[in-house]
Amino acid sequence: MTSENVPGLRVFLAGGAGVLGRRVIPLLTAAGHTVVATTRSPRRTGLLRDLEAEPVRVDAHDAGALAAAVRAAAPDVVLHQLTDLAGGDLAANARLREQGTRNLVAAALAAGVRRIVAQSICWTYVPGDGPAAESVPLDLGATEPRRTTVAGVAALEAAARELPEWVVLRYGMLYGPGTWFAPDGLRAAQAREGALRAGADVTSFVHVDDAATAAVTALGWPSGAVNVCDDEPAPAREWLPAFCRAVGAPPPPASDAPRDPAARGADNRHARRELGWRPAYPSWREGFATLAIDRDIPDNGHSRQFINGRVENSGDGHDEPMPAPGKVR
Repeated sequence: MTSENVPGLRVFLAGGAGVLGRRVIPLLTAAGHTVVATTRSPRRTGLLRDLEAEPVRVDAHDAGALAAAVRAAAPDVVLHQLTDLAGGDLAANARLREQGTRNLVAAALAAGVRRIVAQSICWTYVPGDGPAAESVPLDLGATEPRRTTVAGVAALEAAARELPEWVVLRYGMLYGPGTWFAPDGLRAAQAREGALRAGADVTSFVHVDDAATAAVTALGWPSGAVNVCDDEPAPAREWLPAFCRAVGAPPPPASDAPRDPAARGADNRHARRELGWRPAYPSWREGFATLAIDRDIPDNGHSRQFINGRVENSGDGHDEPMPAPGKVR
C-alpha cells in the first residue's frame, strides 16, 4: 500500500482539527483518499467539512464511542494525530497517548483495520552524545517530569505495534503557523520576555508542513519508527538567536550550563536515505525565515526566505511541552 499509487483509501484521521490534521486532510483528499476526521469540539466540525472531510465528534477517552466511530467509518488505515496540549499539561497529554491510543488501537483491531500511522516525538531517547537514531532505546529510566512524557510515548508506540502494519512518526519540535514556535505562539512570547536562554541543549525541529507531508507519505512506508525532523540538530545558542530575530524578540540571554545529555537531537538519515523523505525546509535556518515573513519584517539576510501562509493558533496541535531552552525542567 502507498498513498501515491493506491487511490481511494478510506482514512480515519484521529485528531483532524489540530494543527497537523488541518494540513493532512487537503493532502489526503488531493491524493484521492476519503477522510473521516475526528474532533472533540462541535465548533470544529464545520472546519472539517470545509476541508472536505467527513467530521465525527468523538472523545478518544470514550472507548465505546470511538469503537463505534471507527466501525462506521470502515477505514483502510488509521492516522493518529491526537494530542491534548491546550493547557500545556504534560500529564493530560501522556494520558491521551496511553488511554486514547489504547482505545484507538482496540477500535482499529475490532474493525479489521490492518494499518496505523501514529504521531510520536523524537526527544525521548536515552541520554547520550550525538543525534539519536531510531535504534536508540527510549529513556524509560528517566526521572520526573520527563518520565511522564517518556512513559506516554512508550505506551503509544507499543499499542501501535499491535496492528499488523504500523508506522510511528517521531516528530521533531514543530514550528510554523499554529504552533508554539510561531510569531503568536507561546515560545515567541517567552522569547520577548527574555525567558529563554541560549545554551548547549540540542533540539531537532521540523516544519509543520513537512510533518504533514511525512504523515501522508507514511501511508506507504514499511512498519517501523521513523525520525521525522530536519537535517540540522542544533544547540539553543545557534537556533534561539535566529528564532528571536524571526519573531521580533530581543537577543536571548546566554547560558553557560552544560548540555543536558537527554537534549541530544535526532538523526533523520533513515527517513531520507531509506524512505526517500525530503523536507521542504532542510534546516530550521530556512524555516525560521518564514516566521519573519509571517510577521512582515526583514530577515536581514540570516537565511533564505520562503513564502508561507497566514499564522493560525490552535490549542491541540503537536507542540509537545518539552522544557524550553534555559527553563527549569
